[in-house]
Amino acid sequence: MQQDEYEHALYRAGQVREIERAAIAAGTGEAQLMQRAGAAAWTLLQRRWPEARRVCVLAGQGNNGGDGLWLAALAQQAGHTLSVCELPARRGAAATQARQLALDAGVPLHAAPRALPAADLYVDALFGIGLNRAPEGLAAQWIEALNAQPAPVLALDLPSGLLADTGAAPGVVVRASVTLSFVAWKRGLFTGRARALCGEWLLDTLGIDAAMAPAPDAWRLRPAPMPPRARDAHKGRYGHVLVVGGDTGFAGAARLAGEAALRSGAGLVSVATRAAHAASIAAQRPELMAHGVESAGEFAALVARASVLAIGPGLGQDAWAQMLLAHALQAGKPMLLDADALNLLSAQPRALPDGVVLTPHPGEAARLLACDVAVIERDRFAAARALAARYAAVTVLKGAGTLVAAPDARVEVCTEGNPGMASGGMGDVLSGVIAALLAQGLSAWDAARLGVALHARAGDIAARAGERGLLASDLFTPLRTLSNGGA
Repeated sequence: MQQDEYEHALYRAGQVREIERAAIAAGTGEAQLMQRAGAAAWTLLQRRWPEARRVCVLAGQGNNGGDGLWLAALAQQAGHTLSVCELPARRGAAATQARQLALDAGVPLHAAPRALPAADLYVDALFGIGLNRAPEGLAAQWIEALNAQPAPVLALDLPSGLLADTGAAPGVVVRASVTLSFVAWKRGLFTGRARALCGEWLLDTLGIDAAMAPAPDAWRLRPAPMPPRARDAHKGRYGHVLVVGGDTGFAGAARLAGEAALRSGAGLVSVATRAAHAASIAAQRPELMAHGVESAGEFAALVARASVLAIGPGLGQDAWAQMLLAHALQAGKPMLLDADALNLLSAQPRALPDGVVLTPHPGEAARLLACDVAVIERDRFAAARALAARYAAVTVLKGAGTLVAAPDARVEVCTEGNPGMASGGMGDVLSGVIAALLAQGLSAWDAARLGVALHARAGDIAARAGERGLLASDLFTPLRTLSNGGA
């Protein structure tokens, strides 16, 4: 693996330990790795918080605590005012050596204090990747106190209380300003609760050769851009998307998906909707070919002309919706299923044709897997893989840190996007984007990956004016720019 690839690879905690063991076997001692981690944290502290003169380190019992003690020794030697709050514990040889270095540097070590000393910056070195349950006792009290104070927090490796493999937090968890991860990225840093807890992500590989790393469990999403169009291009080369939805009162969902498909480069976009909505959709966006559909025959004629179907935005779950979904699945064309199409599928599971993309949010994912939302959010990686395997379809599990999973268990994680995108219609826009990419010839996997990335980046661009009040339609202009290679 090349070094730049390594820095986008995501690992389970057990795999990270394998990498550390390989480095130690190759001649880099455990104490040396700990020293490098402490030095990396000290360098970051000086660069990010040069005004922070009083630093408090919360040190746990394992090597994460040793990393923090190394940082404390270096900061004390440089003239900062340090204090260390220690959890009572036995330490390994490397962490014991780091503790002695801190003592020799004159760092005050407070054994299990009930209250945290005042500081300009706190360093969370309590647990790292070693915790797989909720923090308890004094550690839980410290975390609550840490979260209640206004000073910034630097988390070493990952915020204490966060599960490295899943991004879930079964109890109290540190809210960090910056998370400095060591050796390799832990996959749980980028999805679920982690998105609200890690602050800014940074990685220091501690000089470990990427060749020592095993195959990663997942990847940070890095899709290739679309190639430029030929000068003799015409609309027939770029596919015909048929958006299917817009039941009574929900015309906007179908319209948003249709326009997103146009803005993302589909050559033609039609909308199959309730007859009462067709005229208004055409008036709002005349480039969309809106058709009122009330019978199977009318729908079959539209499906025959389309190259890709996007089924679900505003679809509803009545007999009309069931008829449309059944005929769409029989067509055997590449398609995307979202929203009520997923709810209908969960109520009546059936085989899907090749080239299908599913885009559930956690509630829809829970229905598709016949479980509750808590199970989905407890391990989003497992849920995404289970959906992709069960339905033999590329699956986009939406939410904070959207996951894209393939039936062969590949998973990529989107690290872009923002809370302003938690508003009505955003999922409809994503459906249109992915459908447009399918229409332009991308595989289901590549269309889902690129579509998720374009959607998230467009949301970030649109949110430059502020996250609160962001509308789904605000993404249309940046989508056009991004689809043409702009930024």
